[in-house]
Amino acid sequence: MTTTPRKVLYPGTFDPMTNGHIDLVNRALKLFDEVIIAVAFAHHKKPLFDFDERVALVKHYFADNPKVSVVGFEGLLVEFAKEQGVSAVLRGLRAVSDFEYEFGLANMNRSLDDNFEAVFLTPSQEYSFVSSTLVREVAKLGGDVSKFVPESVLAAFDKKFHQS
Repeated sequence: MTTTPRKVLYPGTFDPMTNGHIDLVNRALKLFDEVIIAVAFAHHKKPLFDFDERVALVKHYFADNPKVSVVGFEGLLVEFAKEQGVSAVLRGLRAVSDFEYEFGLANMNRSLDDNFEAVFLTPSQEYSFVSSTLVREVAKLGGDVSKFVPESVLAAFDKKFHQS
């Protein structure tokens, strides 16, 4: 008897990917056979890294992990999840404020697709306060973000902020 691999979609803007994101992927791999990281185009935000840069940074980090794939997307998440053959979406919760937002989002998505499920995981305590927004701001101001992001993101920050 063969079973269908259990896959989860992990959507986000990943501007930039942080060690908190990586921690959630590793936690998800304990529950799922495959994690599909879906980098959102993010029309409504003004990302520091453009779409192609964000996809490339995430792909670079997970290049050696056959259980992780990285794709870019735009549009409705529920439609993209169907296209990927996935009915579960991974979301990280750092604080109560995250829960309120994610709860509303999960209910909206479920109203669009009855089969849509949200799986919520919390990061390790050391990453519970880390957000891409905070990391970007600290990096812009010249602060040391090396304990919050992988080396490839540090190099990308250096290139972004020190271009002549």
